[in-house]
Amino acid sequence: MRYKRYTIWVMMVLIHSNFLSTQKCFAQADTLFNKHPINYATYMELVGKNNLGYAAEKFSLNITEANIISAGIFPDPELNISWFDNGQRRMNMGYGFGSELSWTLELGGKRRARIDLAKSENELTKYLLQDYFRNLRADATLSFLAALQNRLILDVQVNSYQTMNQLAKSDSIRFKLGSITQLDARQSKLEATTMLNEVYQAEAEWKIALANLSLILGEKNSDILFVPNGDFNRFDRNFDLPTLIISAQNNRADLLAASQNKNLSQNLLKLAQANRVIDLGLTTGVGYASYVRNVIAPTPSFTTLNAGITIPLKFSNNRPGELKAAYYNTLQAETIYQQIELQIQNEVTQAYFNYLAQQKQVQQFNNGLLTEAKAVLDGKIYSYQRGETSLLEVLNAQRTYNEVQQSYYQTLYNYAAALVELERSAGIWDIDF
Repeated sequence: MRYKRYTIWVMMVLIHSNFLSTQKCFAQADTLFNKHPINYATYMELVGKNNLGYAAEKFSLNITEANIISAGIFPDPELNISWFDNGQRRMNMGYGFGSELSWTLELGGKRRARIDLAKSENELTKYLLQDYFRNLRADATLSFLAALQNRLILDVQVNSYQTMNQLAKSDSIRFKLGSITQLDARQSKLEATTMLNEVYQAEAEWKIALANLSLILGEKNSDILFVPNGDFNRFDRNFDLPTLIISAQNNRADLLAASQNKNLSQNLLKLAQANRVIDLGLTTGVGYASYVRNVIAPTPSFTTLNAGITIPLKFSNNRPGELKAAYYNTLQAETIYQQIELQIQNEVTQAYFNYLAQQKQVQQFNNGLLTEAKAVLDGKIYSYQRGETSLLEVLNAQRTYNEVQQSYYQTLYNYAAALVELERSAGIWDIDF
């Protein structure tokens, strides 16, 4: 009966110690800051609306649209007004004035070439904007997943600390009862303190990940952090590599931009060719001279009309530097297109094999690796409390279990990130969790 009462008393002390340990841990791991829970769908919607980098890129589209308007403007006419006075008041030589209107007549389709070039730049900007969002969407998703992973790592550290802190309190009681040595009691307490430092570090990394979400969302209120909701259970896919490559070649915005860049270079060549055609200058004017009252040669007042054509002598056509530069630009654009096409194929292939590798690793954990590590730890703790094993074996089992959990969550993140990178490279997107 005496032994039973002692056992019950020890169990009550351990339960109370576990409760105090839990309260202390969550009090020391700051989770009381202003949190705004957010799911993935809402998060991505806000990314599209509020991301400042994406908003800045959108202005590029407005600029190219304005350039189309500017490209269609005709040359402005010039108005020249003159006045003269012969300055011979004594001889009554008279005075006069004249006006002339001049305008450049563009030949060779320059205006049309400018408009086509501006439209090509506008289309290119659209594809570049799509490609910017493609990368932004993937990077934002990776940041969301990283925040989820860091919270899971924090939970691992908290649970490890709780277990070790409970064990340290139990060892303190056992030392007072003479069941273990003071060295073992100090060792378990030291391990608990070390794990608490790891809790603090995991907490900091989690908050850093949350702060990064606020940056992506363009949130200026630093007092509120967005806390993502979700899990890693919806990233299983079955893909066919040739289909993915074809999809990437059809849908990747950067390849479409490279194709449009070829059209842009062709329009640039057409503009260079049009600029070699001479432009005509058209002029027309009117002049008036007053009555000359000079007694030697009196002249009545008169009005003159004139019209003319100006033909420039384009000796610069003997220096076809602009034309050659435009021609080589078209060759460069074609080569860049081929390079990007090959690069996309390589990116999809690498992302595909990486996704398959991560998938196999996740399956390895799902085959009972975590369960085995947890069973070993529980067995070691039970044996230690019965005096059948050493504290060192418990600590090794605890570290192994922590490493397995952290490796598991890292693998889950890698698996999800591999899917993000695969769909990014293939130009498709069906991620939702």
